[in-house]
Amino acid sequence: MELTNFEDRSKVGSNTGAGFQFEFFCANCSHRWKSPFRPYRRGQFTGLLYKFAYMFAGTGRYVRMSSALSDTGEKGARAAALREALALAESRYFECRDCRKTVCEDCWDDRASRCSACLGEGRKHAADGGGDRGNGHAASQRYAAPEEAAIAGPTCPNCQSALGGGRFCPECGFDMASTHKSCPGCGTMCARSTRFCAECGHGF
Repeated sequence: MELTNFEDRSKVGSNTGAGFQFEFFCANCSHRWKSPFRPYRRGQFTGLLYKFAYMFAGTGRYVRMSSALSDTGEKGARAAALREALALAESRYFECRDCRKTVCEDCWDDRASRCSACLGEGRKHAADGGGDRGNGHAASQRYAAPEEAAIAGPTCPNCQSALGGGRFCPECGFDMASTHKSCPGCGTMCARSTRFCAECGHGF
């Protein structure tokens, strides 16, 4: 992964302070980091010549030549400086696999390989009940069952079918006077109030 979260702060051209530097930033917070300043000697030398150009006669031609050499090498020197800066920044910035944002060390969870923002959203989702998304039917039964039961009336403890009265269930024939019920999954007899079979885990 090649980082793109940077701004070029270089000073180039015929400048006594010519050099290359890049400022990296985090997509989640205000944290910024600058790469070490790398002087560009050709540009600095040309800048010095410009300062003395008008002090000595006949130096103009040499200044122009130096400036041309400086411009020629500037592109390659900048590329080399950027490679060094990126190598240093890669240990400080990471790309989140969820949101694809590049974040700093403070906003990164190395174990989860995610940024703190995405990790926080995941935790919030789980706390809000997102964990039941894959088991939506069970969740809806858990919350809707009491209301539905109140509307539909009594149900058979063995097959959950609605009862219209009488001792036996019209669907499965369960004896309503019985204190036990059989598991439809494995046939084991369970107490009438049991919600799950102790042998196979089937839910009544």
